[in-house]
Amino acid sequence: MRVACSSCSAQNRLPASRLLDKARCAACKASLLPLSRPIAVQSGEDFEELVRDAKVPVLVDFWAAWCGPCRLVAPELEKLAAQRSGLTIVAKVDTDAEPRLSARFGISSIPTLVLFRQGREAKRISGAMSASAMATQLGL
Repeated sequence: MRVACSSCSAQNRLPASRLLDKARCAACKASLLPLSRPIAVQSGEDFEELVRDAKVPVLVDFWAAWCGPCRLVAPELEKLAAQRSGLTIVAKVDTDAEPRLSARFGISSIPTLVLFRQGREAKRISGAMSASAMATQLGL
């Protein structure tokens, strides 16, 4: 997985299995973990590693840059990631960049949020909503 440093924006590679451990940015030495922001999934391989190896539930936002409701959900996902830091990993999959993932999971409308537990889909919701509504509907 690639994790952007919140201090200097440098990209750092970390195994998904260690996203709850302590880690520092290779460039500026700022703390990278626990994740308090959504992480962008860069490839199908990164997605597979994340949902398979993460030790906590993974909430995946399937979105696109042109989608108005997706832009409304983005700050709410930021809030949810900060509130659930260390308890849930929030990830974002750009459906235009990763159409195979979208097709694999039958994503027909965006934004769609899919919660994975132990590598399997546990719950799914679609549409724009607040962070508290997301948490309630997903059982977080």
